[in-house]
Amino acid sequence: MENRMRLRQQVLLDHLKPAAGRRTSPNVVSETCSSNDSAPYARTTDFLDDVVIVAAYRTPICRAKRGGFKDTYPDDLLAPVLRAVVEQTGVNPAEVGDIVIGSVLAPGAQRANECRMAAFFAGFPETVPVRTVNRQCSSGLQAIADVVAAIKAGFYDIGIGGGLESMSVNPMAWEGSVNPRVQADQRAQDCLLPMGITSENVAERYGVSRKQQDAAAVRSHQKAAAARASGRFKDEIIPVHTKLVDPKTGEEKKVIISDDDGIRPGTTMADLAKLKTVFKKSGTTTAGNSSQVSDGAGAVLLMKRRTALAKKLPILGVFRSFVAVGVDPAVMGIGPAVAIPAAVKAAGLEISDIDLFEINEAFASQFTYCAKELGLDEEKINVNGGAMALGHPLGATGARCTATLLHEMKKRGKDCRFGVVTMCIGSGMGAAAVFEQGGAIDQLSNARAVGQNNLLSRDAK
Repeated sequence: MENRMRLRQQVLLDHLKPAAGRRTSPNVVSETCSSNDSAPYARTTDFLDDVVIVAAYRTPICRAKRGGFKDTYPDDLLAPVLRAVVEQTGVNPAEVGDIVIGSVLAPGAQRANECRMAAFFAGFPETVPVRTVNRQCSSGLQAIADVVAAIKAGFYDIGIGGGLESMSVNPMAWEGSVNPRVQADQRAQDCLLPMGITSENVAERYGVSRKQQDAAAVRSHQKAAAARASGRFKDEIIPVHTKLVDPKTGEEKKVIISDDDGIRPGTTMADLAKLKTVFKKSGTTTAGNSSQVSDGAGAVLLMKRRTALAKKLPILGVFRSFVAVGVDPAVMGIGPAVAIPAAVKAAGLEISDIDLFEINEAFASQFTYCAKELGLDEEKINVNGGAMALGHPLGATGARCTATLLHEMKKRGKDCRFGVVTMCIGSGMGAAAVFEQGGAIDQLSNARAVGQNNLLSRDAK
């Protein structure tokens, strides 16, 4: 034991010397300690077993029925981002163990087939399986979390999680009849409430004024417009080659869509004040302070850190925790206020440790409430705008937010270490995930102990 300690000390001393002055004795060998880093406690997971993101891309987000993707097939939306995550990294598509795509509105079997077709369009071989997942507005984030879980379980080494929604092709609608038993269960009844009514419920129950909601919408558009103008989204957006059809003549025009088209740079409080409420005559929710109905897709390439290092791939981020929670369906928008603390705690952190938040702006009422309830710093939230400006293609939003968050964290450097993606979910739920920036991690850093959960390389307080 004493000899081993002496050798390790010599390795450390040699490391601190200039390269020319280091010893080259064959008797001095570097060893990895049992916890794989210098943490003063026994880690529950190996540093190299972290599940990391090596690529995250999205399409532009476009207005449903009127925007750049109004005439684009859903599979043609998904294929470009699936192709991008392997082409940009050089990963062989045949090495991907599974592709999991979140989607909400399309009939299940149809969307599953469309996603499989998209994989073929993107150049994946028939040996790579595809499946879909639906947790409503968090479907894209759930898909990513599912891939993380499968990689941790050892089912495969490399996977893709993402999301897809074409609200032009698949509008929101209830199919078939409603079970009459809901009349006997208030919570079941509330699952059927229009989302706008739940927004009104949040505003009324928690005192969120129309002025506060409109102000949040103005800020969203201003931030998104500034981000687009400065090229902030360029690293995350994959341009899509598609077509636009003239509704009057039927003439098709080939186009390349490379920018989000729902952003309104000139939005003002005066403009929004003129809008009528949509869901309740005496309410506060309008088309201007709600998320936009949109089309889009996103994809994230995940693998264990040891796999990424072996392939010499840069690490964009590390997936640290995921939590889904249930809340009162009548105020489903409060989901992030419950999910964020749970996910942050599961990651062994405190809310004050989080440097950036991507909170889906389903409605300004719930977005404003959640930020206020948790006492979040406005400078850390949706710094490039949110769904009121960019849009909310339901199943794709989690993947879009993940791509936006990770690329923004990379731009900000090591001072921006932890980020959260979160959203409310129809029928009364919330979901949140914690990410750590890839460039901010040092395997020789101490970490805060987290009990039963995976450990972070976070300095102990």
